[in-house]
Amino acid sequence: MAFLDKVIEVAKSNVQTIVLPEAYDLRTLEAAHKVLEKGIANIILVGDKAEITANAGEWNLEKATFIDPKNCEKMEEMAAKLADLRKSKGMTTDEAKDILMKSELFFGVMLVKMGLANGMVAGAANSTANVLRPALQILKTAPGTKLVSAVFLMEVPNCTLGEEGIFVFGDCALNPNPNSEELAHIALSSAKTFESLVHQPARVAMLSFSTKGSASHADVDKVVEATKIAKELAPELALDGELQLDASIIESVGKKKAPDSKVAGTANVLIFPDLDAGNIGYKLVQRFAGANAYGPLCQGLAMPVNDLSRGCFADDIVGTVALTALQAQMQGK
Repeated sequence: MAFLDKVIEVAKSNVQTIVLPEAYDLRTLEAAHKVLEKGIANIILVGDKAEITANAGEWNLEKATFIDPKNCEKMEEMAAKLADLRKSKGMTTDEAKDILMKSELFFGVMLVKMGLANGMVAGAANSTANVLRPALQILKTAPGTKLVSAVFLMEVPNCTLGEEGIFVFGDCALNPNPNSEELAHIALSSAKTFESLVHQPARVAMLSFSTKGSASHADVDKVVEATKIAKELAPELALDGELQLDASIIESVGKKKAPDSKVAGTANVLIFPDLDAGNIGYKLVQRFAGANAYGPLCQGLAMPVNDLSRGCFADDIVGTVALTALQAQMQGK
């Protein structure tokens, strides 16, 4: 069974409600139809029901829930809550209501905050910054989390490396140049994400162009320090660095370059030193190896909100909805 099929089966075992605020996007409507037909999640679409269903054409959305900001019964309550959350910025209830009426993204996140949905997926028609801004302002970070970051879950076909071809790559979408402490927190969050989605123990490699002192540079020092911090914060976690990519995932190379490491050669979570490396790395694997790249999946938020590529297909949205449902299941425990 393919990885995504397994994810869908788990999602169906405890159905969550996911809001799709970009209901004017045809890919979103096709994805909503597929999610509902397969029973992966309950779906909330933001906007006017008649207009949305007319645009959907062949896609049957009878099972969806429609919430239109223009006649939402909870609008006053939502506006009051948003104003309270942003009172330090001087937001009034009238200003909050205006934002919720005009921005389907803020409205969607407030549905999650109010407990009307368990998570949100957007980004087919909006930038990452626009998707994450309301999530960071309204949901904020999860307890014990200092940093919101983003990973890709990579499924490499015909591959025995990692967890039978399954990896988590982080951070590939959000933090341009994390310092050592931030990199350590990205590693810990990524390990949790891997274990919650794959249901296998994480083995985390802190990547560098150096392995165990083979090179000397300030960039290497950052990864060495990040490894130290991460080990102090989570001594029970299988995590090591600094490691080159080949030493991280190829057993023979790992034994040669880092013979005392419990992670070298077997890593299934790869932590890149900066966004340049992470973004380039996941796209290389996606294009050269034909890997499925699910994400970017946000980690560290109090409730799950996930971004999409604006070049995504409907099936990409379906996959992200399923993964978001799994995150919601784990956070609900």
